[in-house]
Amino acid sequence: MRFPLLLTLQASWLTVCVATQHYPTTWGHYDLCKSHGYTDEGPTWYYMACQPEAADMTKYLKVFLDPPNITCGDPPETYCTLENPYMCNNECDAATEELAHPPELMFDFEGRNPTTFWQSSSWKKYPKPLAVNITLSWNKTIELTDDIVITFESGRPEQMVLEKSLDYGRSWQPYQFYATDCLDAFTMEPKTVRDITQHTLLDIICTEEYSRGYVWKNDKTVRFEIKDRFALFAGPKLHNMASLYGQLDTTKNLRDFFTITDLRIRLLRPATGATMVDENNLSRYFYAISDIKVHGRCKCNLHANSCIYDKEKLTCECEHNTTGPDCGRCKRNYQARAWSAGSYLPIPKGTANICVPNSVGPVTRVCDNELLRCQNGGVCVNNVRCQCPPAYTGLLCEKPRCENEPGGCGGSDSGQASLRPPGLILLSLLSVLGPVFLGEICWIL
Repeated sequence: MRFPLLLTLQASWLTVCVATQHYPTTWGHYDLCKSHGYTDEGPTWYYMACQPEAADMTKYLKVFLDPPNITCGDPPETYCTLENPYMCNNECDAATEELAHPPELMFDFEGRNPTTFWQSSSWKKYPKPLAVNITLSWNKTIELTDDIVITFESGRPEQMVLEKSLDYGRSWQPYQFYATDCLDAFTMEPKTVRDITQHTLLDIICTEEYSRGYVWKNDKTVRFEIKDRFALFAGPKLHNMASLYGQLDTTKNLRDFFTITDLRIRLLRPATGATMVDENNLSRYFYAISDIKVHGRCKCNLHANSCIYDKEKLTCECEHNTTGPDCGRCKRNYQARAWSAGSYLPIPKGTANICVPNSVGPVTRVCDNELLRCQNGGVCVNNVRCQCPPAYTGLLCEKPRCENEPGGCGGSDSGQASLRPPGLILLSLLSVLGPVFLGEICWIL
C-alpha cells in the first residue's frame, strides 16, 4: 500500500513542478519574496529571489575630502576663468552662504540658477600637484545599476582615477583611469568602453575621451559606463536582462565588479587648457563639481525586496530566514542548511535559497494562521510552532500520539492507521519545505 501512496505523491508533486514552470515571457523585477499558492494538498507559500528597487544612492552617502581643508573660501579667494585669464570676478568665501561652495553641493538639486557646486582652492602651490581625494561612503554594500556621472563646473581634469572599495574603505582598487594622455599619465594604452568585450569586461582601462573639451558646455561630464557593460550581455537596448542576470549568477567575479561599499574620485591634475601652465595666473586652475550621480540598489543577496534608511544607516529588510545588513547569514536556529545567496536562476523567479530550521533546538518555523494551519485542534504559537492537543503530535499536529506507544494505536484499522501518518507527514513536509526544494526535486523527477 505504500507504493501506490508514493506514486500518488509523485504525481501530485509533478503537477506542482509543471505549474510553476509556466513563467511569463516578459522580464520583471524580483520585487516579491513570497506569494500565496495552492497545491493538491492545499495552500502554501512559494518563495523566490528578490531585490530592492534601484534608486538614487547619493541620498544616503557621506562625503569625505582629503585634504580636508581643500575646499575654497577659507581664506576668501578670487578666481579667473580658464578660457579668459583676465576675467577674474568669481569669488569663493566660506563665511558667506551665497559665495560658499561646500562639498554637499555636489549632491543637491540640479536645475537651480545660478548653478551650485563644490569648488577646490586654486593651484597656488604649483608645481606641487593639486591632488584631491573625494570619498563617497555608504557604510553598506550596494550594487550599481546605471552609469556613474560626474559633472564638472570647471574644466574636466586632465588626470583622474575612479576607484572602488568592497571592504568599507580599508582597501581600494581602480575602476577606470582618465587622462588627456594615457601613456604619459599612467603608462597605459588608451581605450574606450567600446573596446571592451564579454571576455575583457573586468579589465581596467584608461580612457582619453572624457579629459578634453574644457571650454564647451556639453563636455563637462565624466562617466563610468555601467549600462554599456550590461549591454554586452543584455543587448544594445538592454532588452535581454534575463541573459545578464544569468551571467551574474554564473560568471565568476562579475557580480562583484558592479558591487561597492565606497567610491573614491582621485583628482590628480586640473584642466589647464594649454600645454604650459601659466605660473603668473594660477587662480585659473582648480576643480569644481556641480553634480554626481550614482544609481544603484542595496545589496541584499537576493534575500530582501526593500532597504530602509534609519539613523543614517541603510539596512536590508531580510526575508528567507536570513539576517544581517546584507542578509548575509542565517537567523539563529535556522542553520540546518548553510547560508547561500539567492539565485537569479531559473528565470524569472529565481531561487530563494532560504535558510531552514535546525532539526533540533528550541525553535522550529512551521506554521501560520493563514496557510500552514495546525491540524486536529492544534494552535499556531507566534507563527513558529504548533501547540498540539494531548492526543496528537508532529510538525502540524498531524500524527496521533499513540503511534509512539508500544503496540501502536491498535484497533481493527491499525494497519491503515500505521500507514496514514507517514503519508500525512510527507504531505506536511512538502507544504513546508516544498518551495525550498522545488527546483531540485523537479529536476530529479
